[in-house]
Amino acid sequence: MKVLFIALLLGMVTPGRADVIREINEARAEGCGGHAGAKTPLRASAMLGRAAQYLQSGRNLREAMDLAGYHGIKSSSVHMSGWLTDGAVARIFSRNFCGPLSDPQMAEIGFYRKNRDIWFVLAQPFSSLSLKNATAVNLRVLELTNAARSQARRCGRESFAAASPLRFSVPLSHAAFAHSRDMAKHDYFEHEGYDGSSPAQRVTEQGYRWRVTGENLAAGVTTPEEAVQGWLRSPHHCANLMDPRFTQMGAGFAIEPASKMGVYWTQVFALPR
Repeated sequence: MKVLFIALLLGMVTPGRADVIREINEARAEGCGGHAGAKTPLRASAMLGRAAQYLQSGRNLREAMDLAGYHGIKSSSVHMSGWLTDGAVARIFSRNFCGPLSDPQMAEIGFYRKNRDIWFVLAQPFSSLSLKNATAVNLRVLELTNAARSQARRCGRESFAAASPLRFSVPLSHAAFAHSRDMAKHDYFEHEGYDGSSPAQRVTEQGYRWRVTGENLAAGVTTPEEAVQGWLRSPHHCANLMDPRFTQMGAGFAIEPASKMGVYWTQVFALPR
């Protein structure tokens, strides 16, 4: 969740609910900052409006979302100060908050105004999550991982040559899903399981005999592309992904709207005996 702030003094007109959202959606469709316009307009959400009101009272974004009863995958907040016209609000979004404005995954918006201050909340609801076919999603993780391994790269200070593609492993995927499900159920984000298990122990429990094994985790991201890109940006995770010793891989994700991160991912690598 991102919290953004800007203070401006422009004009002398307060925005109307329908008008300001229409102006924001027009700016969203046009695109900004080199980003293409989003095809789907933001829908007005009364729950996000309540979340914006909680922001006004001093709550942070997560607390505001929880109090409003809104369970989202991704959310951002924006605070503007000044007597702003609807068009001025839209221009400020385009100029200063292009990221959340142009993000196609953001689907809903709410705002709350008090005097010359306006709080906006944009969010992606869980109902829009496209992680439906687990097998297809996990195979996409494998595809993206092998595409990354096909090129030499640096992971932090360590250089890796291109590595051979990994093969999909059902037992490793079972181990990955079991840990993702455990993190989602118990609302934590660690390599050590809720029962104290290690990644290697979880692989062994699936009847997989291994020589070397490794594990990558991610949380809060909503697509295989985001998960793999996040791992590549992290030196340790990138090193796991590029390790030439590994020949097999499994992946698994789990969704729990009531948890802090919402979506949990596990990627397991191994060299079998």
